[in-house]
Order: sequence, then structure tokens, then C-alpha cells
Amino acid sequence: MYNWIAWAWVVVAIFFAIAEIFTTGFFLICFGIGAAVAAIGAFLGFAPLAQFVTFVAASAVGLLLLRPLANRIANPNAQAVGIDRLLGMNGIVLETIDPARGVGVVRVNHERWSADSLDGIPIAAGTMILVVAIEGTHLKVRLAS
Repeated sequence: MYNWIAWAWVVVAIFFAIAEIFTTGFFLICFGIGAAVAAIGAFLGFAPLAQFVTFVAASAVGLLLLRPLANRIANPNAQAVGIDRLLGMNGIVLETIDPARGVGVVRVNHERWSADSLDGIPIAAGTMILVVAIEGTHLKVRLAS
């Protein structure tokens, strides 16, 4: 009796899946999953109200599970913490970086850090640098371009 409703849910699921291709953030696909689950319920003989409740519940679960994943994919380094926040930042050499002696101090983001030259060349005081790696509490830097 409700077979046409089941096929309507399939069409809605396909619509949301195709629409997701043109958006970002795994938002519409959650409703596509909900519609697909509702279609399965319709094919199993669920009443229309039960199908709708299934659609809402499955869509909500999809949103709860996929949104955090989408946020991590879209913004992998959105909130870098600790020393990692310095990666990619520019700074200035305060005390000459001399790889042979293993000395050097830089200022990055108003903080003083021990630094080593990634390229193995000395870098004079007053030179602008770029933080490219971190080993322990030492910044690995190279000349800023």
C-alpha cells in the first residue's frame, strides 16, 4: 500500500546525496542517510509516521557523528596549542644561530626560544626567520623569504 512512499524516500535520499556534492561540511548527506533509512523502513512496512520518525532520528545521529569529523577535516590546525602554534610563524634572531656551537635564540610571538638552523648555516642576529619544525623545546628555523 505504501510502496510509492518507499520510492519517494529513495528519491529524497538520492537528491540529498547529489546536493552534498555541491556543498561542504557533510551536512546534507546526513539527511540523505536519514532518507535512506526511512526508505528501508518503508520497504519493511513501517507506517508513514514511523518512517518520518526514523528519518528524523537517523538524520540527527548522522549530524552528531559526521559534523565533528567534517570540522576536523576542514580545519585540521584551527586551534594549534602549545609549541605547535609556532609552526609557520615568522620571528627574529636575537642571538646569532651558530650550528657549529649549537647556540642561538629567536623571538617568535613575543616569546624567546632556543633555535637551530634547519639548513645548517649560521643566521645573524636581527635576521627574520621562519619556524619550520620543532624538536623538543628547540625551534628549527630557516631564513624568512
